[in-house]
Amino acid sequence: MIDVDGESKPCSISADPEKVIIDTDPGIDDSMAIFMAFQSPEIEVIGMTTIFGNVGTKDATRNALLLCEIAERPDVPVAEGSYEPLKRGEPRVADFVHGSDGLGNISLPPPKGSKTEKTAAEFLVEKASHYPGEVSILALGPLTNLALAIKSDSTFASNVKKIVILGGAFFALGNVNPAAEANVNIDFAIFMFHEDLAELRESKGRHAQLLSDMCKFYRDWHVKSDGLHGIFLHDPVSFVALVRPDLFSYKKGVVRVETQGICVGHTLMDQGLKKWNSSNPWSEYSPVSVAWTVDVDQVVTHVKKLLMKP
Repeated sequence: MIDVDGESKPCSISADPEKVIIDTDPGIDDSMAIFMAFQSPEIEVIGMTTIFGNVGTKDATRNALLLCEIAERPDVPVAEGSYEPLKRGEPRVADFVHGSDGLGNISLPPPKGSKTEKTAAEFLVEKASHYPGEVSILALGPLTNLALAIKSDSTFASNVKKIVILGGAFFALGNVNPAAEANVNIDFAIFMFHEDLAELRESKGRHAQLLSDMCKFYRDWHVKSDGLHGIFLHDPVSFVALVRPDLFSYKKGVVRVETQGICVGHTLMDQGLKKWNSSNPWSEYSPVSVAWTVDVDQVVTHVKKLLMKP
């Protein structure tokens, strides 16, 4: 998990909550993170942008619109993003993890609303320009929309307050191959176990029953794939990193991503442990903060608190 601006201050609850755009590929754990965002008074979700990943981009847009309506926030604009990576052809879609609809195959009705006319990249550039230094981006899927925003407007990156990215596998196994994590190739090992899911279902949480129904498919896949009787909390943990960065420790350094060969998608950070005598492929790039350790109990408690909030 990467915080691009390197600052690690908790969001404060004030008269002016922090403006956030969620770049997302919903996705069951994305849905959890989105509902958590709507339950958090310290932030204001000013829009969502969609991308392929857990589902294709069209389905991601449908799901984002539907989640906004379920949360009674149909006013939140949803801008559709790229249909494929910039250079790697057809996108990898994880429907085997999240179901063919991305939401656990629970047969939800289609949304009533429609996407904005602007593309995701156009929407990102517009909001960052309109609120310079005020907009944070929570990037839960592949980063194609952000790349397109940067390519289209050289001021975009400097206008954004910070970007929190779910991505990269640093000194850990990847989850799409031994070298790469899914969102960078095209996590944090924090779980909700069977007992936590039962507690969620039995709670008075505003969306607890819906999420419990979604999580049946997600849990069954984890049982078959990993022997885990529970679920990984990838996207919810990324949201916690946005609002409670104090629950993580960070290392700061330049991060590069391999773009070819058998290690394509591999993320590697220069931790600054050595003063190099000459320039190398990490030289002259800006450092970012990478979440390195996490207070597991506190993070899970925060996730459950928001998901069980009436």
